[in-house]
Amino acid sequence: MRTKIAAAIRIPLLMLLVQPMIEHVTSSLLHADEPKRERASGVVDFKNELIPMFTKSGCNTGKCHGSAIGRGEFKLSLYGGNPKADYLEIKHRFRGRRVNLSAPDSSLIYLKPLELMEHGGGNVIQEESEHALLLKRWIEQGAKYIENRVLSHVEVTPQRFLAEKVNDATQLKAIAHYSDGSTLDVTSMTQFAADDPSAVTINTEKATARANRPGRHIVIARYSTVVLPVEILVPMNTQQVKSSPEKATNFIDEHIHGTLAELRLPVSSEIGDSEFIRRVSLDLVGRLPQSYPATFSSPLNREQAVDQLLQSKQFVAYYTHKLAKLFRIQSKVDKNRVVTTPEAARAFHQWISRQLNDQVGYDQLARDIITAVGDTASPGPAAFFTLAEDPQLQTELVTEIFMGSRMKCANCHNHPLDQWTQDDFHGLAAMFAKITRKAVIRLNPIGKNIHPNTGEAAVMKIPGGEYLPAATTDGRVAFANWLTEPDNPYFAKAIVNRLWKQLMGRGLVEPVDDFRATNPATHPDLLNELANDFIQNGYDIRHTLRLICTSRAYARSSVATKGNQADDRYYSHVTSKPLEPEVLADSISDVLGVGTRYESTAIGTRAIELNDGGIRSDALDILGRCDLTNSCENASSQVGPLATKLHLFNGELLNDRIGASGGRLDRLIKSGATVTEIIHDFYRIALSRLPNAEEKTFLISIVDPARPAAQQVEELEDIVWGILCCKEFSTNH
Repeated sequence: MRTKIAAAIRIPLLMLLVQPMIEHVTSSLLHADEPKRERASGVVDFKNELIPMFTKSGCNTGKCHGSAIGRGEFKLSLYGGNPKADYLEIKHRFRGRRVNLSAPDSSLIYLKPLELMEHGGGNVIQEESEHALLLKRWIEQGAKYIENRVLSHVEVTPQRFLAEKVNDATQLKAIAHYSDGSTLDVTSMTQFAADDPSAVTINTEKATARANRPGRHIVIARYSTVVLPVEILVPMNTQQVKSSPEKATNFIDEHIHGTLAELRLPVSSEIGDSEFIRRVSLDLVGRLPQSYPATFSSPLNREQAVDQLLQSKQFVAYYTHKLAKLFRIQSKVDKNRVVTTPEAARAFHQWISRQLNDQVGYDQLARDIITAVGDTASPGPAAFFTLAEDPQLQTELVTEIFMGSRMKCANCHNHPLDQWTQDDFHGLAAMFAKITRKAVIRLNPIGKNIHPNTGEAAVMKIPGGEYLPAATTDGRVAFANWLTEPDNPYFAKAIVNRLWKQLMGRGLVEPVDDFRATNPATHPDLLNELANDFIQNGYDIRHTLRLICTSRAYARSSVATKGNQADDRYYSHVTSKPLEPEVLADSISDVLGVGTRYESTAIGTRAIELNDGGIRSDALDILGRCDLTNSCENASSQVGPLATKLHLFNGELLNDRIGASGGRLDRLIKSGATVTEIIHDFYRIALSRLPNAEEKTFLISIVDPARPAAQQVEELEDIVWGILCCKEFSTNH
């Protein structure tokens, strides 16, 4: 009996072993020149075929089953970030009713997307389509979790398409490269989506992209967990333009001029010396040029002027303020405990000032901050670890500042538009869990960060890299070393991009804290060269600022010319930048000659010199000061532009100080200055110029140049008020 049973079992087993081999050999013979079709007709790869199919169909997006709670009792990981969890959800959950192995056509996972059964998402897969046949074949094969190959990378072509005109289309193609050396055309499995659907039309069936208007547009290609950008450029003008008449001073101009030529954008003229000094003074020292002691050569040598500003005490003060805002230094107290004391905020601020004064490289500054320990009230960077209340917020802060990356999206799920996984986020948070957050920052060996997926302590991990050994005492050291390595793809780019925005009004990557493949730089080669130059010159902030300030692109007028009016990112003309609230407040004080008091500080203390962002000032808040609890780099004012304007029009910031005793206007009148001399003085300090012909005509209608100034005080106050309220004064243009 046993022999008969064994024989009965052996034959089917033998067939099960031999049949796939026969099918493989037969398929190889029939399709020897079609390896891709051979793979498609073989065993379905759940991870590399089915998951991308769900993504292409939109099933695992945040609007559908990829949302935090899923939809219709069916939850998939966002964009297929966790294929094994998706497999369990499809095959085994819902009492196994989603897959019917005996009748594949009756499986819910098949009927729903084809809308052969009521489906809230509609018909997302067409019957008899390649995707429908793939899904059905997977069920027929036993609905198994199979991962035949490991995806290495995806190549999307073209990476950059320069069209000749609007409505030109380009063919899109995606090739998957695997670790075994094989490749596969996965265009049909790749989701192509325009960043701005009104600007680019995607033909899903033909995999083409057509630009609907001039400019630069981005198409996002997504296959499996890989997301890549395709850049589409359409010239802004139909006619070719002459090359820039300005000779390039450095590689910045070469990159800028090259892009302008491609887009057929004419350039605006170069500004004069007085405009240049006003612009560069506000950018490098945060002050109007006639409000601080400085003597520039005549005729002006612009490079020498830039060097003079970069070596000044005013530069150290202003860029200490800039870095303090970047690091969000402010005292803050919650109802239970002091989070950051005023002493700690001041100590951190003083330390930054000393690093800038001593010209310490930004890489060393970052390492010292990230690995800091010690008393937060002593001059040093230890207070950085009191600015965030827990390891996860610390991770968000560190990655935004030093990597220009919004890794916080990976706290709850893998980042939908970037490479970051939950393991990356919580592995970094595990490092910051190993320190205390008290008056003295110390290592805390038992500290841990709980991974939300496992419910256990997360293992320390370098973002996008390896896990650290379990015996690692302070993972921050390994992270700081990785971060500041010359080949790190984020660190140098993040800071030079911020410096570029400070001077040029817009980052090469914008927003500046959103570096990712799907948000490419407007000038990627320029960003790379700026970062490499920064590294080669010792991570010297002054060096990069000088490089930008001495370029032709920086010295261009902010007045658009015919043909470049629509340009808001290619630097055919310079972007006018609103003065930041602290600089505007200081500039008003300089013009009026009347100092300001901020809480317990001495009268005349400059707003940019405040060593604690938590110091109260209603005036600064009304002018738009940012709450340093969150990033200020892309935040809008808490009060809005209307409230700011109304305060300038009617508030005490101006009206109570214009004619104040001892102020500039009062002193000029008492000195016997003429009306014309007084007006010219205010124009020079506020606008770095004299009234033009049109303004002179208007001013004569308000005041009589022949009458004594003392008899026209109210009229002169109105003129000063008008100068301080005009856009030209409140912008760096």
